[in-house]
Amino acid sequence: MKKHIIEWVLSILIGIAVALLINTFIFTRYTVSGSSMFPTFHDHDELIVNKLSVPLNKIHRGDVIVFHATKDKDYIKRLIGVPGDKVEYKEDNLYINDKYINEPYLDTNKNNKSTKYLTKNFNVSDLKHAKSHQTIPKGKYLVLGDNRYISNDSRRALGLIPKDKVIGKVSFRFLPLKDIQINFYPTSFNSIND
Repeated sequence: MKKHIIEWVLSILIGIAVALLINTFIFTRYTVSGSSMFPTFHDHDELIVNKLSVPLNKIHRGDVIVFHATKDKDYIKRLIGVPGDKVEYKEDNLYINDKYINEPYLDTNKNNKSTKYLTKNFNVSDLKHAKSHQTIPKGKYLVLGDNRYISNDSRRALGLIPKDKVIGKVSFRFLPLKDIQINFYPTSFNSIND
């Protein structure tokens, strides 16, 4: 009897240790708060974030990432530009290194916009932490919310974010059940990521 109890306790401890390792180093759960990524994500969506994507350099333009925005808050945004990129918006069109990039995830918001442009014109040198550079400085990322009207992203006070603040890439939405989905990467970014 004592042997069975020890085996059970050992099994439970090993299970807890494995769960902690997975949560610490591989995946973490994230709950969306707010509507800055609408319509891709809604308030209270439950997501799995792949933390290994950071050390393995598996984060690409177009991916949705979660990062430490402040000491107490994590944000979810779409990665638009990486170090060395020249990024600009002209008349609601995204250009990365002078290549036009289609953004199908903005269609809903563009169809319901109340101003001439959903995304006002800007380039890297206009952004906080760019130090007037025309390209994104080393160690920085440009991120934007899909709901451009309300998103606090690189165009606003957040500015370019430090690469070392990235937690990981969103891999999976598991709640609500009716919206289960993997892969939030738009293939239109393939032309710039290849």
